Amino acid sequence: MNDGDRRALLPSGLRDVLPPAAAQESGAVERLIGLFELNGYERVKAPLVEFEEGLLSGAGAATASETFRLMDPASQRMMGVRADITPQVARIAASRLKDAPRPLRLCYSGDVLRINGTHLRPERQFTQVGMELIGSDEPGADAEIVVLAAEALTLVGAVGITVDLTMPPLAPAVCAAHGRDLAGDSALREAIDHKDAAAIAALGGGLADTLGALLAAAGPAERCQAALDALDLPPGPAAVRRRLAAVISEIRAAAPALRLAADPLENRGFEYHDGICFTVFPDGVRGELASGGRYVTGANGNGEGGELGTGVTLYVDTILRSVPAPGPPRRVFLPAGTAPETGRALRAEGWITVAGLGAAGAPEQEAARLGCTHHCRAGRVLPVG
Repeated sequence: MNDGDRRALLPSGLRDVLPPAAAQESGAVERLIGLFELNGYERVKAPLVEFEEGLLSGAGAATASETFRLMDPASQRMMGVRADITPQVARIAASRLKDAPRPLRLCYSGDVLRINGTHLRPERQFTQVGMELIGSDEPGADAEIVVLAAEALTLVGAVGITVDLTMPPLAPAVCAAHGRDLAGDSALREAIDHKDAAAIAALGGGLADTLGALLAAAGPAERCQAALDALDLPPGPAAVRRRLAAVISEIRAAAPALRLAADPLENRGFEYHDGICFTVFPDGVRGELASGGRYVTGANGNGEGGELGTGVTLYVDTILRSVPAPGPPRRVFLPAGTAPETGRALRAEGWITVAGLGAAGAPEQEAARLGCTHHCRAGRVLPVG
């Protein structure tokens, strides 16, 4: 490996984004944000680094194990590099915008950095785009986020998407109603997380039949809802079931063709959420396109004193893997000496112009060498080749 190769070597999970992918990424971000803004979501921008106690409080506590820490040389206080932007937006809503009218609709974009990648997402730095609806407990708020997320993904070219609705509070509520603390029962929690029917039957005791029925209910949303309706659930779990039914009804009213599934026992990845959540998957592409759901913005680590919010994060790297690559842009080479007004007129028409900087070979050959699709000769735009 020569010195140049060593300088170009990056840590695992980090990468340079080169042309034309960088332009495709930034274009997708602006289209997504533009749609959110048209639907009343106002853009905010949070810092890349914050003091640790603020970044990792409330909803941010769930990201503690994935957060890079560093010492601030100015204040001698520990700081963290954000691993997720949603907790930052929750902080902004609870502090800088605490007096703004509710419901508060905010959107954002930016990069996050995590200590570890995952099997589905080995990248440790990636771009998030998202929106948060804070201050409403209505099922329509959950549905609005789901429907708008699906519309945004369609806008940037995603096809064949499925929204998988989940209910993180359901399994703990079922267990609590029978006197069992799921958070303290690591064996049963692991069996549920891995959808291990045999282990659930062996470890569930008096809960085994109910948990087994919840496991079997996973599938298309309406079929899942029918299976849940057939169960005799205690009041706490029954409230979660009613909420799911209300959200499905709201989504269907707004987007009847949207492909919906539901999984009553799925909880992984929703550590700080406490209501209806969802993940959006594409057909035949690694990773999820988006995920989100309901949470409490409380900044004291346990949600007390906070307000309800619901939101979604879209993962731009997965989105770009799932959509067709754009065609080559219209680039025209302008030989040295081309009149400035010619270039201005072409750019006004949507052309990308590449100016020659001195004596060069034949304009057509120079255009091809520089990746242009066209060249300009005597004020006329001619194709290369």
